[in-house]
Amino acid sequence: MIRKLFKFSIRLLLLLLLLVVASVVALRWLPVPTSSFMLQSKSEVDYQWVGRERIAPQMALAVVAAEDQRFPYHGGFDMVEIEKALAENAMPRGASTITQQVAKNLFLWSGRSYLRKGIEAGIALLIEATWSKRRILEVYLNIAQFGDGVYGVEAASWTFFDRPAASLTARQSALLAAVLPNPLIHRVDQPRSATQRRQKWILRQMRNLGGIGYLENLDEAGWSEPRR
Repeated sequence: MIRKLFKFSIRLLLLLLLLVVASVVALRWLPVPTSSFMLQSKSEVDYQWVGRERIAPQMALAVVAAEDQRFPYHGGFDMVEIEKALAENAMPRGASTITQQVAKNLFLWSGRSYLRKGIEAGIALLIEATWSKRRILEVYLNIAQFGDGVYGVEAASWTFFDRPAASLTARQSALLAAVLPNPLIHRVDQPRSATQRRQKWILRQMRNLGGIGYLENLDEAGWSEPRR
């Protein structure tokens, strides 16, 4: 019985691994229909996929400035931030890159554990190996949570600013990016002083990075002006 259970467990793990690999490869081209976080949401989900050509470049720059400024250059892991976290003898929570967040939001669960971090790291490596940087950023912008049940930049743009993601301004983009650490506490519609300070910080970082030109070298192609 123990041997049969062991064999069954191995086969189940292999099947799950194959499903994840197949999903990652397929999502290199296909719109993302949903995510693990959306399926786990206790609120009604507001979500609409939108291609990168219909997302304001300022929004793409804002999330990079806020979440992962070395995104164009690393291979899925920000070793500088990881070393800082290890020096502080802490789990590298703040070291999560955009790629790692895509892996977690698409396939995993919330919470902090070394098991989840390990699985997340493996999926992040697979994503970096099969997707372009532009694709990773496009998916992230579409599945990130910006409010209670509000997923993706298109739904967030209509919910909070009554406009499509293509029309977002730099200030609006920075405010959306400012709530990403915890959109249930930091709210776009009722921003606290801390959220407003973070918005201003993100705007400064966007300027310091050189504006949307910072993303022009992603996969040797820029984040083009969106179609309205």
